Amino acid sequence: MVRNPAPKKHLVLRNANFRALWLSSTVGILGGSVTAVALPIIAAVELGASDFAVAALSGMVFLPWLLFGLPVGVVVDRHRRRPVILISLVVRVLLLATLPVAYWLGVLTTVQLFVVSFLTGLAAVYFTLAEAALIPRAVEREELIEGNGLMTGSGASADALGRGLGGWLTSAVGASNSLLVQVAASAASFAAILRLKVEEQVPAAPGKRHIWREMGSGLRYTLSTTPLRVLLLVAALWNLGGNIVVSLLVLLVVRTLGQNGTWLGFLMAATALGGTIGGLTVKWLSGRFGSGVVWRFSMFPAAAGYASLLLMTPGWGMLPGFFGLFLTGLAISMNIVVSTSFRQRVCPPDMMGRLGSATRMVSWGMLAIASLTAGVLASTIGVRGGIATGIVIAVLAPVIASFGPLKGVRHLEGLEPGPAEDTPEDTRGPGTAAHVPAAPPQEETAGRPKDAEALLEK
Repeated sequence: MVRNPAPKKHLVLRNANFRALWLSSTVGILGGSVTAVALPIIAAVELGASDFAVAALSGMVFLPWLLFGLPVGVVVDRHRRRPVILISLVVRVLLLATLPVAYWLGVLTTVQLFVVSFLTGLAAVYFTLAEAALIPRAVEREELIEGNGLMTGSGASADALGRGLGGWLTSAVGASNSLLVQVAASAASFAAILRLKVEEQVPAAPGKRHIWREMGSGLRYTLSTTPLRVLLLVAALWNLGGNIVVSLLVLLVVRTLGQNGTWLGFLMAATALGGTIGGLTVKWLSGRFGSGVVWRFSMFPAAAGYASLLLMTPGWGMLPGFFGLFLTGLAISMNIVVSTSFRQRVCPPDMMGRLGSATRMVSWGMLAIASLTAGVLASTIGVRGGIATGIVIAVLAPVIASFGPLKGVRHLEGLEPGPAEDTPEDTRGPGTAAHVPAAPPQEETAGRPKDAEALLEK
């Protein structure tokens, strides 16, 4: 009698290290989502800030990526990642706690909001790069899409819950008081990371390695192949246009349509709810249609979801935006999972921090530029005109993905470089062995175009 093999346990259950990262990330996103709703409400309602200030505030958390992403990536690669995460969480707790305290004392100002947002964003740079560098060490290569999908899906669920909760809390207890949720969430993330037992090699002593040279090597590696360049360009365009829309959402809801923070929370939660489903289904869709297909075409419905915001009216007329943002979250989470997994597959382990920092310096740096641009647009052509402008810019991303160099690629995994490719000598520290990626599974390479090698040429 032949017995069926026992079903494989869920990744969260079978892998304690992944579970620690997953818990830390999910709880942290929950708290961060409450803050994402609360901060613009504090500026717009409690402090009466200008339209420019309200729109620009959301970009402060991303500005450190543009200014310090590359050097922080070098620092992360030079140190064990677990202590970096723990220190960044402590700093985040201390900074965020100053906001409700200042509110209670009656001394909270818009300037303090900007400063704290910027510094917590800088702490998040360390946290995010260290966390991303640990994920490939916590799971097997074949589990990367599953792991990233779970991180994205559960993170989006926490995002949805946090934004809905944040919208309610801003009305129930005040926007400033609701920030205490992220203080508690950061403490819970700290506790989860304490249980992380990933083995990390002690990085080689810097010696004669210069930080500028290492920053340059990370940026060169990010731009070293056609697939990496195209993925970066598409992400940058999408983030520029999409975050113009997101930065103007609070002004559209609170000032143009006259709705309260509860509706704002619901709309933001819709994006996150869609992201949950997208993160949990992307593995199946990638297997069915190919990760390249998912990456190319997911952004078209996402742009249509943003366009639905222009149809909103007060009251029940807010529903088109709710369903539209759900669609946006669903599609974009799929796009993020497949592109992130591809980068993690091709990147040498000792380059993870620098690749992540260089990639996010460009793509997430666009989020900061978008917020400042949104503030200018709101002050010149109005909120709705600014949203329409953002949508036009965002649509350029799927157009380039669909008609650019990767238009015929069905499986991004099929573009993974071979042992001798894409690991220039100056991207490796002294004594570091060359990165030799494993050959893609046969079923993944079946969709590789005949000229895939040409796409990998520098």
